[in-house]
Amino acid sequence: MRKPVLASSSSLQLDNHLEIKRGTEKLSKMALVTTPQVNEGPLFAEVDMGADSTAPSIRATVVQASTIFNDTSATLDKAERLLAEAASYGSQLVVFPEAFIGGYPRGSSFGVTIGNRTPKGKEDFRKYHAAAIDVPGPEVDRLAAMAGKYKVYLVMGVIERDGYTLYCTVLFFDSQGHYLGKHRKIMPTALERVIWGFGDGSTIPVFETPIGKIGAAICWENRMPLLRTAMYAKGIEIYCAPTADSREIWQASMTHIALEGGCFVLSANQFCRRKDYPPPPEYIFSGTEEDLTPESVVCAGGSVIISPSGTVLAGPNYEGEALISADLDLGEIARAKFDFDVVGHYARPEVLSLVVRDHPAVPATFTSTSEKTESTQK
Repeated sequence: MRKPVLASSSSLQLDNHLEIKRGTEKLSKMALVTTPQVNEGPLFAEVDMGADSTAPSIRATVVQASTIFNDTSATLDKAERLLAEAASYGSQLVVFPEAFIGGYPRGSSFGVTIGNRTPKGKEDFRKYHAAAIDVPGPEVDRLAAMAGKYKVYLVMGVIERDGYTLYCTVLFFDSQGHYLGKHRKIMPTALERVIWGFGDGSTIPVFETPIGKIGAAICWENRMPLLRTAMYAKGIEIYCAPTADSREIWQASMTHIALEGGCFVLSANQFCRRKDYPPPPEYIFSGTEEDLTPESVVCAGGSVIISPSGTVLAGPNYEGEALISADLDLGEIARAKFDFDVVGHYARPEVLSLVVRDHPAVPATFTSTSEKTESTQK
């Protein structure tokens, strides 16, 4: 099932894995393109595109690459290089990993034990807070401009700064350079809860676009059945799953979601080595630092694209930084829903139903603000 066709590397010198399928039938004509000695521009594996021309199809890419930790400006530069490369391959949708802008603080404890926080841990948080971005803000404007420049729909994992609370967030942009909105991770996992706030029901969007209905859930919140049900009820067709989980068992969850939701699943993870993080003692991988060398892999990726029938279209990749691409035959959604529509003909709302509280949860409401709003509406 996992037979990636290798396209040539570009000026970024990434191994770009392209495996294209239509429906459930593997295309018969593929070619292996070796890496040229000099940059000759992007090349594609030769494929036979002989499928039903009436079915809409889009090309999608998941990015598997590391943050430049504690350097948001340099990470944005890297994101643009990756986005440009994906666009040069004809990609219309590009999905980046969880926390790509701002960084996933893998291995860090922030000096937290029950009943105590250390001065170094507080300083680590200060640096992490400084690397986060405001939404809206100048970095969001730059990402929007990048999406418009390269004419792609962009799904980007960021660390969002809202005052002095951080959120693990996904931002959405259209191909005209407009910011569409965001999803905040509603349930950080384990020690993530010390450094990230909790999203609420007001940021679980599914955006209707010319290339399909797009939404996202982040890492282990993909394992929350009620959150998935809310997204299915909004009609999601292209389900983005930025993650930090590189275990092989993650693939089982992604396949299950594709089958359950009758949707395409695009999961993007970072590929990181120890050297992609600041060196010790500035940054410590708690409990494992003594076993690591600069070349040690601390996150092995596993990015993947899966069809609504559960077919793996591209990936998973555990080999290094990569652009992993596939053509999505959107007709496959209807074929899958014929078998199983979880919020349609296979639902039993008279027995089982879900209530989603989709209003913002705020710690304080000021009556003067409400009164001003009411007076302007009269």
